[in-house]
Amino acid sequence: MKRTARGKKMSGYLERHLLVAMPGMGDPRFARSVIYMCSHNAEGAMGLVLNKPYPGLSFPSLLRQLSIETTVDSNIIVRSGGPVETGRGFVLHSTDYMQPGSVPIDERRGIGLTATLDVLRAIATGSGPQHRLFALGYAGWSAGQLDTELQQNGWLTVPADFDLIFDSELDSLWERSLGALGVQISHLSAVAGHA
Repeated sequence: MKRTARGKKMSGYLERHLLVAMPGMGDPRFARSVIYMCSHNAEGAMGLVLNKPYPGLSFPSLLRQLSIETTVDSNIIVRSGGPVETGRGFVLHSTDYMQPGSVPIDERRGIGLTATLDVLRAIATGSGPQHRLFALGYAGWSAGQLDTELQQNGWLTVPADFDLIFDSELDSLWERSLGALGVQISHLSAVAGHA
């Protein structure tokens, strides 16, 4: 049974949690990353990086590339969701929008995931979900890979918070996610050991 940073027992899987990179994260693609875990089971894990903007791509220009006309001014930040399938888009959103192809991720907090063009068309016309973020690509782990990274102290786990997930202040999201645990960055070591 895994434990959170505060030592509480939790189920073996981290769906609906945030992974927060430790300061010594060895993979530069995930340095200071905050990842919302959409799924985690015996076969592997999948999540979306919340705090890394996709370089050089705005949401309006993405809609133009997809020939989707927009009638609303959208301030959505296109995020780099992770290094896997970087040409594939995902909308993590509030469950006020659930259509065929939408997957409920966290019914208690009202979070769903849609990876179809229909959700982008809905957002472009103002009929999409009230809370949403758009990411290209995702973070993926094969069976046991994330468990190994957790044992090597690569990540802290934080219970997901709706407001943090959909927050658009990306520069401070890592620090604020650590703060949700009551952890001060200065107290974290880049090198951790096992007792």
